Amino acid sequence: MTLEVELSAEEAKLDAFHEECGVFGVYGHPEAANLTYLGLYALQHRGQESAGIVSSNGKALTSHRGMGLVADVFQAEVIQRLEGTSAIGHNRYSTTGSTTLRNCQPLMVEYAHGGLALAHNGNLVNFEQLRRELEQSGSIFQSSSDSEIIIHLIANSRAATLPERVAEALGQVRGAYSLVLLTEKNLIAVRDPHGFRPLTLGKLEGATIVASETCALDLVRAEYIREIEPGEMIIAGEEGITSIRLFPPLPAKRCIFEYVYFSRPDSLLFGRNVYQVRKQQGRALARECPAIADIVVPVPDSGNAAALGYSEESGLPFEMALVRSHYVGRTFIEPRQSIRHFGVKIKFNPVAEMLRGKRIVLVEDSLVRGTTLRKVIPMLRQAGAREVHMRIAAPPTTSPCFYGIDTPTQQELLASDHSVEEIRRWIGADTLGYLSRDGLYSFQGEDREGFCDACFTGRYPMEIPKGHTPRQLPLFEKPEAGEVEAQPEHRNGELRIDPESRQSTLTLVSTT
Repeated sequence: MTLEVELSAEEAKLDAFHEECGVFGVYGHPEAANLTYLGLYALQHRGQESAGIVSSNGKALTSHRGMGLVADVFQAEVIQRLEGTSAIGHNRYSTTGSTTLRNCQPLMVEYAHGGLALAHNGNLVNFEQLRRELEQSGSIFQSSSDSEIIIHLIANSRAATLPERVAEALGQVRGAYSLVLLTEKNLIAVRDPHGFRPLTLGKLEGATIVASETCALDLVRAEYIREIEPGEMIIAGEEGITSIRLFPPLPAKRCIFEYVYFSRPDSLLFGRNVYQVRKQQGRALARECPAIADIVVPVPDSGNAAALGYSEESGLPFEMALVRSHYVGRTFIEPRQSIRHFGVKIKFNPVAEMLRGKRIVLVEDSLVRGTTLRKVIPMLRQAGAREVHMRIAAPPTTSPCFYGIDTPTQQELLASDHSVEEIRRWIGADTLGYLSRDGLYSFQGEDREGFCDACFTGRYPMEIPKGHTPRQLPLFEKPEAGEVEAQPEHRNGELRIDPESRQSTLTLVSTT
């Protein structure tokens, strides 16, 4: 088999769906900034382009943002300058807007009502229209991020209170959002009515903690309380915690790819442990796509849990016969001629002693463009593998995401216009098998509802504006030079928005 396509080091890092962003917030703790720093550390997998923290000492907001990983952006002296008992933080992978410092979050502004900072995980499908309308009315934008739209809408609102201003703003946007906002006095967390992206609530020594994933709560030893419900707003302030239902209940559309790939295996997501879900999907894959083989090998680290499930179900031994380097930086000097297929080799290396003469089942969580597997499989053969049976622990990825995941265009998704047999030949596998949609939801029993799987089915739960091109596609562009049950000490409320005037009315129904 002759390989015609070279895979560069940059392409090796880009042949995947990419994490959206991670958000974290603390209210009422003397080490708020330090806890936020640790929370962002735990959420580093959700975004590696930039990181930022905004803190409040009750009188003013202080911000520090930078490009790169959390450990590169924050040092001890920086954390010490972020004074106060409240803070929010953000890890970014650009889904809208270019990779520049001006797009780093949390975004922070001063407006008529004081300071306001915002961190956003998700993507707004109508942001282009809203931006045009705001610019025509005189708004001046400092970034190309869709998140700034929300800040302008809040600032333009004439509602009396911050929760009402936030509600009025969110009543105009469409798409996916898990938000944390910070003012001098309050922390607010909001999740969109469909619940596309995760957001969790915790507590630590009387402080309120919010985070994209429970693994961040674990690191700071916070107690997990529950998920913030779709369409719910949590307000932390001097009076305690208020829970408000912003919007009427909508069908849940939680992102299934959070289970497939994005979330950390140790997180509790949508009521289930991610690791156990992936193992269950691997078991289903073994039942649906068996292979006559000697060992099961994961593509690390994304395929590890599914490969374990496949191994247990099939009875084939599990071997880490492909080793991944965890120290590949964002940039490195690539030799032009001396090392063939450098991009893949710097990330993966086969263990020849485990592979020699073996028939292997190679398990990966998903197949996007296939360029990495097209190089990995020949590497395994060169290391001595006799047969390579490729198994994908998800259905074929055929459609881009518009709800906060960085995906290639539909034309660049290999399964969108190629058969399984064509893909098998192109990546060089002896056989290729995908998990079915039923297998994908095997952890749910008979229930297939409550999830968004548009990337596999093309059935989008929210209408995409006609002619809309998702702005979350920087992979191929050059960067610019029901009521919720109240928790103890919570107040429940109801916020109603009039669709004609967009005016909102907040009613507190009980206080404890």
